[in-house]
Amino acid sequence: MKRWIFRIFTQTGSLAAGLLLVCQMAVSQEVQELKIGLMATLSGPAAVYGEHMRDGFMLAVKQSNGALGGLPTNVLVVDDKLDPAYALEQATKLVDENGIDILVGVNFSRVMLAIHDPVVRSKTLFIGTHSGPAPIAGRNCSRYFFSMASQDDQVHETMGRYASLKGYQQVVTIAPDYEAARDAVVAFRRHFKGQIAREMFVKLGTTDFSAEFEQIAEIEPDAIYAFMPGGMGVELVKQFHVSGLKGIVPFLSSQTINAVTLPYTGEMAEGLFSASHWAPNLDNPVNKRFVRDFGREYEYQPSVFAAQGYDAARLIHFALELTGGIKEQEALLSVISSAPFESVRGDFRFNSNQFPIQDFYIVEGVRRTSKLYEMEAVARVFDDVGDAYAGSCRM
Repeated sequence: MKRWIFRIFTQTGSLAAGLLLVCQMAVSQEVQELKIGLMATLSGPAAVYGEHMRDGFMLAVKQSNGALGGLPTNVLVVDDKLDPAYALEQATKLVDENGIDILVGVNFSRVMLAIHDPVVRSKTLFIGTHSGPAPIAGRNCSRYFFSMASQDDQVHETMGRYASLKGYQQVVTIAPDYEAARDAVVAFRRHFKGQIAREMFVKLGTTDFSAEFEQIAEIEPDAIYAFMPGGMGVELVKQFHVSGLKGIVPFLSSQTINAVTLPYTGEMAEGLFSASHWAPNLDNPVNKRFVRDFGREYEYQPSVFAAQGYDAARLIHFALELTGGIKEQEALLSVISSAPFESVRGDFRFNSNQFPIQDFYIVEGVRRTSKLYEMEAVARVFDDVGDAYAGSCRM
């Protein structure tokens, strides 16, 4: 009898202890917060790129009522100032002092190369939103890093393939004289089957391209391929417009004509081509909602940088929904790798190096209204393609 009573009390005590543990876990679950560090270039001439990415990310947070995956979400926004050393200091602070759960962002490769290895060594989940240097996609890949963008070479490869599909035999390339730009031309040549009539590398910061356009007129190539980011690209487009070459020599580009530069080039960019994995006219429900809501919220048109930020937040949101709000790294890593969300770009999944397998398009500057210009996808060049470095990734 006593033994039976003891067993009852023992079982009751175990049950009570179990219930207490469940209650404690529930309370802990209720009060826990998701802390995200968002790093972008938000000062200087390149700030507009970071602003687009930040606004895209924050739009998705707002659409989830400030709680990605049901967890109250605190986003710590940090300006990397396009300074690798400063960016590393800030990333270290976010991880060590602020105790972030996830780091999101980075617009430019020199910042990404400075912070990637230290962040992933800390076993902090890092979701990249634009920059995808070759080493990170290949030999230095990490299970803690996922890219929501593309590997840097892929837009250039897209234009090289497009030039071949169009039957162009002679192309002149023009780019700034620095390593990443030279890599862009190499990537273009990877899929271009014709000949490079001339490679032009101009001094970084050049604003007068008259001499280059005179040479191009003399060469009479089948097309021009330009990698000219930012303000240099704006000046290049403006001067191409009045050079006498527009309408005669096709203008192909990457990182030159996009939603960030269109407000400065307007009609001068009409009919000029670029390459991208996203455009506002991609026909899927998620993209339509994104473009509509972004314009209403911020009163300007989204770019690919905004789309990448938006997708990053949605990836986190739906991954956390699948884990039931559990934000521990191992739980998130296994769920995120399956890309459990619908992307604004349509087809999307992660490759073995955790960079996207996705489509790439030729996009063209078009006039929507008397004041509104957009990039429009006019041809799909690659269907469900991964990058050239995935085979070098060993996780």
